[in-house]
Amino acid sequence: MTILDYAQTLSDNPYFGAGFGLFGLGLGAALLRRSTQVGMMLFKRHCMITLEVPCKDKSYQWLLQWITHKGAKKTQHLSVETSFEMRETGHVKTKYDFIPSIGTHFFRYKGNWIKVERTREQQTLDLSQGIPWETVQLTAFGSDRSIYFDILEEARQMALKEHEGKTIMYTAMGSEWRPFGHPKKKRPIDSVVLDEGVGDKILKDCREFINNPGWYSDRGIPYRRGYLLYGPPGCGKSSYITALAGELERGICVLNLSERGLTDDRLNHLLAVAPQQTIILLEDVDAAFSSREETKEMKAAYDGLNRVTFSGLLNCLDGVASSEARILFMTTNYLERLDPALVRPGRVDLKEYIGYCNNKQIEKMFLRFYRDQDDTTRQNLAKQFAIDVISHGKNVSPAQIQGYFMFYKNNPEQVINNVSQIWQVETTSQKKT
Repeated sequence: MTILDYAQTLSDNPYFGAGFGLFGLGLGAALLRRSTQVGMMLFKRHCMITLEVPCKDKSYQWLLQWITHKGAKKTQHLSVETSFEMRETGHVKTKYDFIPSIGTHFFRYKGNWIKVERTREQQTLDLSQGIPWETVQLTAFGSDRSIYFDILEEARQMALKEHEGKTIMYTAMGSEWRPFGHPKKKRPIDSVVLDEGVGDKILKDCREFINNPGWYSDRGIPYRRGYLLYGPPGCGKSSYITALAGELERGICVLNLSERGLTDDRLNHLLAVAPQQTIILLEDVDAAFSSREETKEMKAAYDGLNRVTFSGLLNCLDGVASSEARILFMTTNYLERLDPALVRPGRVDLKEYIGYCNNKQIEKMFLRFYRDQDDTTRQNLAKQFAIDVISHGKNVSPAQIQGYFMFYKNNPEQVINNVSQIWQVETTSQKKT
């Protein structure tokens, strides 16, 4: 029997024909499925554009809020973020922000349908926050990337508008900066009454630095500026920096050099990745370093703890790897405790003493606090109050004056009649402490 006869016999066999037919159908279905998958893959690759935004990215929360308010307004699958906001009346308002929940959502933007997939990895954590890792993926038809640039820019502008008129405080969490608490209403810079010309001098210097980056680059000078405010406690150092940040429309990154676990490498990294448009604040630097030479007792106390070294701090401020485009403020109550190497030019470009109140400061504080009387009466009362305070021959800080005013909020005459209580209140509070 030839091969052709054998093939003819098999083809006449109904069982073989049925099996061959099933095989053919299966092969055809597999080829169709595979070709469909390849076709979809090629279609997505050449006819669709995808953007993935991880939760670690700064624009992640902006994008979620934008999708809710501008994009997927009609989505019925939401998750809630509850926050509290202090109103000007003093009442606390509970605020509910609805953002797209985990899953798939659709919305139209500029005539294009966009698919939103928000996913959460239960097995992977964002170590900086200790929460599950999340991503948002946007998919749209076409290959024009500008649609995503427009979306992200709108999301950023919406977030900026929400924080307009407020100062954002940042704190170091791990290796990055995170907003701390709720944005604060900007404090008017003239509400911090310093000695005449001091506040204006610092503000003018900061603005000149911000507006002239080219001047530094043309001369090969590092584009950074350091300030040191020193003086007794309660005289307005931190308050002025907060008001200055509001005036310059910047946030504040507060860094504690005495924090356990803060090392030289981490400090250098934090200064390098500080958010744009912020002021870095190192408060009470004398508490972290008394001098370059430490006593044996101090070395023993810190033995075994990771901490910033003095040389590490100096290198972070103006070393080879130090960051630029930076405004850094340091405060201290005891200038004499600081090592000269820390406050030399290049690390501290401007030093200003913020001291006890003088006659003019006391008058200004009185006039700002009491506004109900006519101008002539207020002026006379303010001058009399300043004379009475100065005549006691004792130093008085703005914090003491303000605390004293709080006892007589609506009675300026009583303020003048009980001037000696300014120092009695401080003594009483110290005894209680």
